[in-house]
Amino acid sequence: MRMPSLATAGLLAAAVAASTLLGAPGAGAATADHTMKLLFDGAGESLNGVTYHSFRIPSLVRTKANTLIAFAEGRAASNRDYGNINVMFKRSTDNGKNWSALDEVVGKTQATWGNPTAVVDRQTGTIWLFLSWNPEGTSQGEVDGWTPITRWDQRRVFLTSSTDDGVSWADPVDLSEQLKPKEHADGTVWDWDAVGPGVGIQTTDGTLVIPAQHRNLISRDHGVSWTQVPVNNAATGVPQEGTGEATVLQLADGRLYRNDRAAAYWKDTVEATKRRWVTRGTLDGAFDPFRADNGLPDPRSEGSVMRYNTDAPSRIIFLNSASTSTRTAMRVRVSTDEAVSWSCSRALADVPLPAPGTPGWAGLGSGVVKEGGYSSLARTNDYHIGALVEVNENARDSTTSLTSHRSIVFRKFNLPWLLAGTGTCV
Repeated sequence: MRMPSLATAGLLAAAVAASTLLGAPGAGAATADHTMKLLFDGAGESLNGVTYHSFRIPSLVRTKANTLIAFAEGRAASNRDYGNINVMFKRSTDNGKNWSALDEVVGKTQATWGNPTAVVDRQTGTIWLFLSWNPEGTSQGEVDGWTPITRWDQRRVFLTSSTDDGVSWADPVDLSEQLKPKEHADGTVWDWDAVGPGVGIQTTDGTLVIPAQHRNLISRDHGVSWTQVPVNNAATGVPQEGTGEATVLQLADGRLYRNDRAAAYWKDTVEATKRRWVTRGTLDGAFDPFRADNGLPDPRSEGSVMRYNTDAPSRIIFLNSASTSTRTAMRVRVSTDEAVSWSCSRALADVPLPAPGTPGWAGLGSGVVKEGGYSSLARTNDYHIGALVEVNENARDSTTSLTSHRSIVFRKFNLPWLLAGTGTCV
C-alpha cells in the first residue's frame, strides 16, 4: 500500500516550531552537569538462571509518562553477534537516577533476538519495539562453524509492544512478509536484514517511522498496520542500497533525514566508507542520493541522532565514534542548521569512566576498559541528554576483545556541559 505524502513543508515547519515537547532551557540556565552509571553489567547480571556474558546494541526512549526505558541485547554465552541472544530492558521513573532490575522482552530459546529499535506513540502512549531474529545455529557470515544466513526466511522482522509504560510486553508478531523485501535491486535474495538498531521517530503528523536496512517502516494509524517504503533515489526511482545500520530524524521542513553506517561493499573508495552517509527525503521514499558527510568521520559503526529542541536555536544532537579507525573516540556533536553542519562537539572522554574499584563500578573489573561503539540517545524530562554507550571490559588487544565482557553505561549530561565543548557552541 502506498503511503500518503507528507503535508506541506510550511505546515510541518510551523508544527515543529510550535511544539511544546521540544522546548529547551537557556544554555546558561544551569551549571554543567554530567553523571554516569553502569546500567547493564556483562557477567554481573542474571535472569531466569542465565548470567549474561555481555550486553550490546542499546536503545533508549522516553515514554509519554516520561519513563526512560533502556533496551539491550543480552548475549548469554559470548560477546559475539550470534548464539543465544535475548532482548532485555530496564526502566527509570526518575530521569535515570534509579533503574529497575534486569528484565526480558523476549528470549527463552537458543535463537538470536536482536537489533532493538523502539518508538513511542506520544498520542496513545504505546511503545513499539521492532526486533530482528534468526534461528539457532545461524549467523550473518560463516564464522566459528555457524551456518551462514543465505535464505530469505532465515532472518526475520518481529514487532512487540507495551501499553503499560513498558512494564510488560506482548508476544512478538512476525511481520516479515509485509516488512522485509524478497530481493535486492540487483535481483539477489534479501537474506541478511536489520532494523535500526536504536530508535524510531513520530513525525509531527503522527506517523511512526522506524529506520531499517535500505527502507523505512511506517505506520499512519498508530501501529495498527505497517508498511515498508524503500529509500529510493528521487531522480531515478531506484532503491539505494549502499548503507547498513540506520538512523532517522524529522527536519524542520518536514523531510526525513537518514544518517547511516556505510556498507562494506559500498562501490566507492575505502576512505569514503569511513564517514557517515546521509540523505534527505520524504515518507513516500523519494530521497536525495546518499553522500558522505565529511564532517562526521566514522569507523563503520552505529551512530545515534536526536532532536534536542525546536525553539531557536534549534539543535540536533549526534553521537558516534569520531574516528576512521577506532570505535573508542565517542564524541557528541551539535547542529544548529538542521544537520547540514556540526559546529560544536565534545568528547565523552572529557568525563572518563571511574577508575577500577570505584564503588558501583566493580562490574567493569580491574583490566583495561574501553568505552565506545554502539549508542542511543534520548532527551530526559529534566532537559538532560541521556546516552547509552557500550563498554568493552578487559580489552587489551584484538585477541582478548573476542572474549571480553561487554557492558553498557548510561551517561546523562546537560546542555551547558555539552556547549562547553569545542567549536561554535550555542
